[in-house]
Amino acid sequence: MATTNDLKNGMVLNLDGQLWSVVWFQHHKPGKGGAVVRTKLKNVLSGKVVDKTFNADVKVDIATVDKRDMTYLYNDGEAYVFMDATTFDQMPIPPDVVGDAAHFMLENQEATVAIHEDIPLYVELPASVELTIDYTEPGLQGDRSTGGTKPARLETGYEIAVPLFITTGEKVKVDTRSGDYLGRV
Repeated sequence: MATTNDLKNGMVLNLDGQLWSVVWFQHHKPGKGGAVVRTKLKNVLSGKVVDKTFNADVKVDIATVDKRDMTYLYNDGEAYVFMDATTFDQMPIPPDVVGDAAHFMLENQEATVAIHEDIPLYVELPASVELTIDYTEPGLQGDRSTGGTKPARLETGYEIAVPLFITTGEKVKVDTRSGDYLGRV
């Protein structure tokens, strides 16, 4: 247990049986009355974001979330199998927990898996990854006022928009949060 004065970004709270991650918080002292703590909380499982205001010094239950470095091994058709880097234990994680991270994962890639009471909550990849362009059409030059883009399929099967000068077989850097092209490698 902790108080609302101890809140920090990234902390995970257990409120009414659900896990909420603190995205933002602010201590506020109005002209009259007691101090309050305004927060923006994100539901760990559903991703829903809510604003919640607490009175200062209210006790909140902090959930113990274990973030482990793991290596993605393979997809067995039903789940993504990860291996703990320290204990070498293998853990199958369902596709709904992996989410959009599956678009950017290759075998033997490092990832951080958040676990609460032996239940995987989410998979976190590095901010950007390097992937090879599996296929893209040749870029055609034409009349345009700004740089054009074209679709390209990555080696994972996911499609992103890349500039016209990118060709099949090139390595590119991709933002794992938004799926945007960041540059050549």
